[in-house]
Amino acid sequence: MPSGQSIRYRRVLLKLSGEALMGEESFGISYSVLDSLADQITETHALGVELAIVIGGGNIYRGAGGIESGIDRVTGDHMGMLATLINSLAVQDVLERRGLTTRVLSALELRQVAEPYIRRRALRHLEKGRVVILAAGTGNPYFTTDSAAALRAIEVKAEVLLKATKVDGIYSSDPMRDPEATFLKRVDYLDVLNRGLKVMDTTAVSLCMDNHLPIIVFNVRESGNIRRIVQGEDIGSVVAEKIDDT
Repeated sequence: MPSGQSIRYRRVLLKLSGEALMGEESFGISYSVLDSLADQITETHALGVELAIVIGGGNIYRGAGGIESGIDRVTGDHMGMLATLINSLAVQDVLERRGLTTRVLSALELRQVAEPYIRRRALRHLEKGRVVILAAGTGNPYFTTDSAAALRAIEVKAEVLLKATKVDGIYSSDPMRDPEATFLKRVDYLDVLNRGLKVMDTTAVSLCMDNHLPIIVFNVRESGNIRRIVQGEDIGSVVAEKIDDT
């Protein structure tokens, strides 16, 4: 519940990649990483922030790899959606062990383990202070969990989309491969699209642009960063509308 501390963003959608849950592992879930993420989410929620989370499934299954092996694209995408549900249940469990009340809402109907995604239900859970974990992407093939994150953020009226990564923000190129990569503190949506910057896929960025939803790209491995962002600290890189300097 609200702690009285200042909060810049009161409703947030956090996008976690499946790879973020792997840590240094080559596959699956690193439970030390899961615990660290849960600590950050718990301390942020304690401020009174309403949190929705979208998680990818690339630590378990990547559709692109299946296509290369001959698996039908639609089948592969549905397999990826199920992988996101596995990750969502893992995050739900670790959060509830910390005393948080959560709900997993799935775009695919699997009523034994998750509620079906209904926008009004998601909003109601957020209003009641529950952490809402949104699984199975959009429920449609050919759409990534990046696109799902942008869509769900807009649907639940989030004030910002937080894109968790393993680097400090947006760079002109991959800083893991290019030592000359330049850090970009603020970028407008069109610049991301025109330059092909690896922030989120083009559908996600376009959705955010059309609906004036800012994206903050940050290093989730730095403990406390989620809390710092919602309290207004200048962490990571921002994708937003162009500032008119004239």
